Amino acid sequence: MTDDHAHDGDHAHDGDHAHDGDHEHDDDHAHDHGHGDDHEHDHHHHDVETLGAAVVTVTSTRGLDDDPAGDAIAAAFTDAGHGIVTRELIPDDYDRVQATLKNLAGRDDVDAVVSTGGTGVTPDDVTVEAAQPLFEKTLPGFGELFRRLSYEEIGTKVVGTRAVAGVVEGTPVFCLPGSENAARLGAGEIIVPEAGHLSGLASRES
Repeated sequence: MTDDHAHDGDHAHDGDHAHDGDHEHDDDHAHDHGHGDDHEHDHHHHDVETLGAAVVTVTSTRGLDDDPAGDAIAAAFTDAGHGIVTRELIPDDYDRVQATLKNLAGRDDVDAVVSTGGTGVTPDDVTVEAAQPLFEKTLPGFGELFRRLSYEEIGTKVVGTRAVAGVVEGTPVFCLPGSENAARLGAGEIIVPEAGHLSGLASRES
């Protein structure tokens, strides 16, 4: 497996994530669905305000002291006032990845799990294959939005990006590529803004 996944982290993502306003939604479209403030308040009633996140770096070439993608994910959470419960670094091994994601998602102190690495198309990229059987529900919008935002920076190379997300034991699990820029983009612009809402909904009792 290559360093930080030049194939999976092909995400050159060299520029700042300016996205200038192209993806900013006006207040008029703030997801009210025409139901007014009361509905919006009720819709977010179960949100987890302060998250406990678990960060997993999937790589066979790095250590936690050289983990820029994991650092970027952790910073996105802590900068928003959330906590990092644990950080783990594991090799590109199907069973190890699957067991780690399942164990972390089942912990009472973990509200969201984010992995980085192993989402490319080389034979040793197994994160997606390991994660998907665990998903009780899939979150296809995550991968769709991540690729849409990534396209602005890496163009058609985005077709090799297999970022996915789903719910495992009532906990949202997000699988990002292994590059630092991809991790920063996914965590900062998608995961952190939505994880509290998703975690609250996924774990609430019916």
